Amino acid sequence: MTVDEGDVRTTSERGGPARSDARRTHARAHVVLPAYNEAASLPPLLRRLAEVALTEQLTAWVVDDGSSDGTDEIAKAGWPGLDVRLVSHPVNLGLGQAVQSGLRAVLAEAAQEDVVVVMDADDTHDPELIRVLRGEIAAGADVVICSRFVDGGDDATAPPLRRLLSRGAAVLFRRVLRVDGVRDFTSGFRAYRVSLLARAAGHWGERLIEERGFACMVELLLKLRHCRPVVAEVPLTLRYDRKQGPSKIRIARTVGQYLKLLARDRLAPAPYRAL
Repeated sequence: MTVDEGDVRTTSERGGPARSDARRTHARAHVVLPAYNEAASLPPLLRRLAEVALTEQLTAWVVDDGSSDGTDEIAKAGWPGLDVRLVSHPVNLGLGQAVQSGLRAVLAEAAQEDVVVVMDADDTHDPELIRVLRGEIAAGADVVICSRFVDGGDDATAPPLRRLLSRGAAVLFRRVLRVDGVRDFTSGFRAYRVSLLARAAGHWGERLIEERGFACMVELLLKLRHCRPVVAEVPLTLRYDRKQGPSKIRIARTVGQYLKLLARDRLAPAPYRAL
């Protein structure tokens, strides 16, 4: 099958195409892992996810964003006890499009009661939190953010410039955007109700995520706020000490993306109908 930026390819440990199970009675967690050259970090992360899958219904969707280090081969090989799917970009399109492709692939299969979790593929996020995220969704939240900025959260292992960017962005967005329940706007570890994402995708379509870089996480949150979701945050201890290889974030470029996103949000009209 030929794959381009408009298509996705899926594989699983069971083999064959991904199928929807209309008889599903328990919500499944679909974990979207945007990955660009994460061949070193992906195996330990898949092992941790497999441990969670012992007690949780879980599917891991690895979105290979044009990697050159064999990330796609690791995803194809899968991991014992874990349902692993592969979504492929033939070239690098950026984090935003990787998240977009992952969400699109999940929404094509998931049941309305399912949960989508987006987390980094560099093994800095603890999959054990997936249980906590599902608990918050079951308790009534529509979006749950793993936050570094609530009691119990910690990002001490991150580089100083990365911490400065995260904190500066958090202060700016809280003052300008005032989205109820959100302190950590830029966290890449979140859970969403499938039904919420489906409503938003039905309105915005391919424009659900337009940012290519790290600002995509803020953009998605800003668009979802028009659906008036219940947002909760849980503490996140970032494990940057487990990261293999250099960071892919470019500080100056990301700051520019954040400012551009804020300007666009101020100018863009709200949806013409209730979502």
